[in-house]
Formats: sequence, C-alpha cells, structure tokens
Amino acid sequence: MEHRITCPLCEAMCGLRVTVEGHTVGAVRGNPEDVWSRGHLCPKGASLKQIHEDPDRLRLPMVRRRDGEHVQVSWDDAFAEAETVLRPVLDRHGAGAVSVYIGNPVAHNLGLETYVGALVGLAGAAGMPAYYTPGTVDQWPLNVVSALLFGGMWNAPIPDLDRTDHLMMLGANPSASQGSMLSAPDIMGRLAAIRERGGTVVVVDPRRTQTARRATEWVPVRPGTDALLLFALLHTLEERNWIRRPRHLDDMVAGLDDVVALSAEFSPERVAAATGIAAETIRRLAAGLADAESPVIYSRIGTCTQEFGTLATWLVFVLNVALGSVDRSGGAVFPKAAVWSPMFMKPPDQDGPGWQFGRFRSRVRGAPEVLGQFPISCLAEEIDTPGDGQIRALITVAGNPAISAPGARRLDAALGGLEAMISVDNWLNETTRHAHVILPGLSPLERAHCDDLYWMYSIASCVKWSDAVLPAAVGRPAEWEIMLRLAGAVVGTPIPEVDTAALDDLYTQGIVHTACQASDTPLFGRDPTEVFAALRGRGPERMIDLGIRTGPWGDDLGRRPGGLTLDEVRRHPDGLRLGELEGGRLSEVLTTPSHRIELMHPLLTADIPRLLSRIDRASDGLVLTSRRHLRSNNSWLHNVAGLMRGRDRCTLLINPTDAAHLGVSDGRPVDVSTTEGSIRVPAEVTDEMMPGVVSLPHGWGHGVDGTQMSVANAHPGVNTNVLNPAALIDVPSNTQVVNGVPCQVVPVPAAG
Repeated sequence: MEHRITCPLCEAMCGLRVTVEGHTVGAVRGNPEDVWSRGHLCPKGASLKQIHEDPDRLRLPMVRRRDGEHVQVSWDDAFAEAETVLRPVLDRHGAGAVSVYIGNPVAHNLGLETYVGALVGLAGAAGMPAYYTPGTVDQWPLNVVSALLFGGMWNAPIPDLDRTDHLMMLGANPSASQGSMLSAPDIMGRLAAIRERGGTVVVVDPRRTQTARRATEWVPVRPGTDALLLFALLHTLEERNWIRRPRHLDDMVAGLDDVVALSAEFSPERVAAATGIAAETIRRLAAGLADAESPVIYSRIGTCTQEFGTLATWLVFVLNVALGSVDRSGGAVFPKAAVWSPMFMKPPDQDGPGWQFGRFRSRVRGAPEVLGQFPISCLAEEIDTPGDGQIRALITVAGNPAISAPGARRLDAALGGLEAMISVDNWLNETTRHAHVILPGLSPLERAHCDDLYWMYSIASCVKWSDAVLPAAVGRPAEWEIMLRLAGAVVGTPIPEVDTAALDDLYTQGIVHTACQASDTPLFGRDPTEVFAALRGRGPERMIDLGIRTGPWGDDLGRRPGGLTLDEVRRHPDGLRLGELEGGRLSEVLTTPSHRIELMHPLLTADIPRLLSRIDRASDGLVLTSRRHLRSNNSWLHNVAGLMRGRDRCTLLINPTDAAHLGVSDGRPVDVSTTEGSIRVPAEVTDEMMPGVVSLPHGWGHGVDGTQMSVANAHPGVNTNVLNPAALIDVPSNTQVVNGVPCQVVPVPAAG
C-alpha cells in the first residue's frame, strides 16, 4: 500500500510516497505529484524508515532508578512516577520552581506544536517565571525585528527567489539547511536558475560553503561584523543617491531617513579593516544592488547568532526598504499562509500598542526578558544557584539542551541535581539521561502531520494533510495528550487523573476566546461559543480545522460556503496549491501601531554605540564559528546509520595560512579553547575557510555514559557548546553568540 505524506523533518515540507506491507515500511521516495515539492527529496526525508525502525527509539516510558539506570515501565507506572517526583516540588515551592525547555523538533511535530502551548500557558498562569527554547541560540533576532518593524514576531517578508535578478545572502547555507524561514523545495536549484536567467547570487559568509561555491560571488566577512557591512552598504546607497523611494511604499514606511542618517558614521573605508572586506568591494556590492532591477537581501542563522545579530537582521530589512524591494515582485515579499495559527497573534501578555521588552528579569543574572524568554544559558544558573525561585523541576519537550546550549558543561551538571525532571522524548540521549521519567512520543510515520508556521515563509500558498502511515500501539497516548497531562499537573491535578478530553476542550476554548478578542486575528469580534461549536474533531485535528477554515481560503466556519475545511483538504493527498507569491500585501499584513513599517526603535538604536566601538576594537585573533550538514538536523538525526555514512564530519576547519602559522597538520588532533572550556578535535585544513576563522559543527558530543544511541555513540564528535561562553550574547535579542567566538588552537604533539 502506498501513502502520500509530507516530510516532517525540516522547513522544505517535501511530499513523499511511502510504501507499506503490513506493518513494515518499504520504500520512501519523493512524490512527483505533490503540488508543492514535485518529487524533490533530500537524504533526511529518505531516512524516515530508519528513524521509525531505529532499535534505540523508545517505544515505552522509562524511569530512572536510584542507581541511575533507566528501565522500561508501563504508561500507568510512568505517569504515577512522574506525579511522585513532580508533586513534592509543586507542593513545597509552587510553579515558580518549575520550568520548561522546548526543543526545535516541536515545530515539526503537529501534536507537540499545537499543544505545548497548553503546558507553557497553564504553567505560566500558575507562576512559572519563564520557559526556555533554542530560539535564543537560533532565530530570535528575526522574531524581535519582525515584531518591531512589521508588528508580528512571525511576520516577515521572504526573498522572491523565482523572480529576483540579484540575491545577496548573509549567514545562510541552504545547501545544508534546505532554507530557513524561507520554505521552498530545491532552493539550490532555484539559486542556479537565478544565474541561468542572467541574474547574480552573492554569498557573504566566512566560509566558502557549497552554497557559496555555486554562487556568482563569495564575499568572506569577519564573523560578527555583518552589521558594519550592511551599514556601509546603506551609507554608499545614500552617498551615490541610489536609494529608491517607489510609490507603492509612500506613506507605508516610517524612519528610513533616520536610519540613513545613522549610516553616516559607517563609511566603507571606516569598516573595511573590521569586516575584512575592502572599501572598493563594499562599494561594488552596493552598486550591484543598485543596478539590479529586482534586488533582494536575505539573512539567516549565521547572521542571527553573532555579536550584533539583531542589528544585522534589522539592517537587512532596512536595505530592502531602501532598495524599494519590499512588497514588490522579485524583492522581499510577504507570503499568504493558507492555515492560520494561534502563533500568529500577539501574545496576550503583550498588552498595549507595540511590543514591550525587559518586563521582568532573570533571578541570577538579571537578564531582561525578550519576547518572554531569557538566554538559554540562564537555565543552568537558575537550576544550580540556591535561593528563592530556584528551578527545582524541569520538563523538557523534544530537546537536547545538554548538547545545544552554550555553557553546556555547567548545564549538564545542573540537570543531574534537579529534584524532578520529566522528558518527552523518543531517545535516551545526553539530556534525557538525567530525567526521572521519559515519556516517548510516536515515530514520524505513526502520527498525522500538517504544517502551519512554515507556510508563513513559503514561496507559494499550499496546504497539505498527512494521515499516519502506521498505527500506534494500542493504549499508547499521543504527544498532545501527554502535554495536557503535564499541564494539568502543574495546576494541581495528579497526572494519572487528568481528564485529557475535558482539558482539551478548555484549552481550545481558551485559544478561541483569546483570538476573538485580538484585533490581529481572523476571529476578531466573533462569538467564542459559536466558533467553538463549529469546529470538528479533537486535539490537533480540531486546531488545524480551525486554522484552515479561518485562513484566506477557508469556509470561515460556515460563513463562506464552498471554502476549505480539513475534511476537504484530506481529499487531496498531494495537497492543494492555492496561490503564488506576490506583492501588494503590505497594508494587509502590517500590524504595527502606525500601520507602517517602523524602522526605528529604541531597542535597536541603543545598540549602535556598541557597534561603533567594534570598529576600532583590537583584533580578537582567531575566532570560532558554527556549521551544519545536509545529513544532520542539529543533534537529532545522528542515530540514523544511513545519514552517518562517509568521512568524519566533526572536524575543525582551518585555513592553510592559519594552519601553517600554528603548526597544525591536516587530520591531526588540535586543542581548541575559549574562556568557557577546551576540547580536542581533528583538524581539517581547507581554503574554504577565510583566514582568521575556524569552524566546528554543532549538535555533536555523543558517547556519554547513560545514553542509549548506538550509532551516535559510535560517532561521538565533540560538543562545540562546551566552548561557547554562556555570557556572550547579542544584547537586544538575548541571543547566544556562537559565530565569532574568540578562541585558541594548539596542535597536539605526536606521542613520543
């Protein structure tokens, strides 16, 4: 039997054909009939069979005994044990002693993505000060800038890849990531098409990645100085009278002249030494953008996770405005998501016009909140520092912060000291080995799937629903039901006694009630009781039914006969393609107080003096950057044998000039150290790195006692977050700096 599904492993959302005989998975291939991806497939999608069949994947809960060993137990026993360890913390210290960590895989799991909000929301209402995510070591600058400039933290334009004639990319490597906050099948093919039609692709990156190799030009930049380069480009546009002020942006932009005035202090000559890019090159890059008919600039994770990540992300959008590219064909265009999500509305705690930051601070470091979160590195100190408000219980959801959080050694030690730790996870990994109880979810082939968030960043308006390929074991709870049990526990109901059906209704009613009172939602002004009564199904299916029906092509809960519902979408296993990327949506999508693109904000301008001081700062010497690989997805695909084939990928990339100066030989071990720690790793001498910059992949550091991942442990690599300092952050967004970390590299002498 053949099933047509959407791959749930990344933002590309490729359609797959999966054959099944009985309960055995056969082939996994690209689906040429899929309306979105047309047969495109990457190695990650092809690995779904191996992920499902992984003997290390947990099928039953595990409980940690006093000797530290984890043993399998029944679901009833697991829920009872979770109650046993969690309840004393809640009774003695309240919800203020509990926190939640949410991992990136949540965004690719329908049940977790739609119901983790129940856990976080109820825990927050009960007194949990903050929760933690990889957002602050990932894309938080984009969320901050999107909120300030466009009004929504998940609302930003994307490059119109299929119509631009000049694309500049900073900190992005789609050859490995398949796109980030830019959903498109076969992005590398689309980049090649830009060049084939006579256009230009410029990649600004300290490493000549596979993406850079296929571009028109590679421009190496000193990590952490992207904002200086972007300000210099804006300076040059103003100096040469190249700033465009198209009619479609009249009265739709506030603050452009103010930002242009700020660029006066960032001439190409002044920033050249700091960026490592000659002044004449900067002026030529500006001329290329100005001469193009449809230019656009795009930045991603490498730009976010650096010392001035928020300013750099901000300036990308400022430049797109200055080039007249925003909301214009071939430029930076706002997609139209077919599925509305509660994530799109402004959080209820952000009352009043605009967005507020620093509303409360972390207990130990005094870090101000940004979009409700502290830097992920605060988690360790909040656990291991005694005092009122100390975190004594932690719930982790599909995350591995022992690998993915800077200051990893301290966090790993802190996790071992928790009074209660419950993990919702499919593997016994570096983080969950500390858990008192592990509650496993389903495999990607055992659960239904539908994307909503990533259609906000897609090059076409589509909607797809995938039913589960294989049935889950009888009596096994779905992830969304686990979320509801844990949520109920935090507010006082014993975990085994939580009525998940009743709590599901209450949670959905709460979302509907909030949306009906929020002016930035399609439900604004509706009667919550009538809306809830119109919905179909339970759990995630009901949430997606709500999203489809209130989306642009939906039936508006019966008010628009013939519009889409989940039932109708299900009748199209290859998906529905509803619209193409187009401009002209600016007035429709902006939700800022002025209903204009607001380019100036005190949170941003307050950081400019710090950026100016970077220009004349003494050289940091050698600096460390992060990287990822096409066959990896942060830390969570390293136990798939098919993806781990080939040569060792966990190496330190170093330029030949630096290697010769330091006495480093290709393939030989080196000690890499920072102010945070030291690790030993093989060196890989290559001219793909610019001089002065070295690179380690993130997501490694396996082979730890107490874990159960045979493939990953056979290829342990090293944990680069042992090196990334906990205190090194991008100030406006609280994002951890993992690109541009000062380091030392010393060759290890040969034995004897």
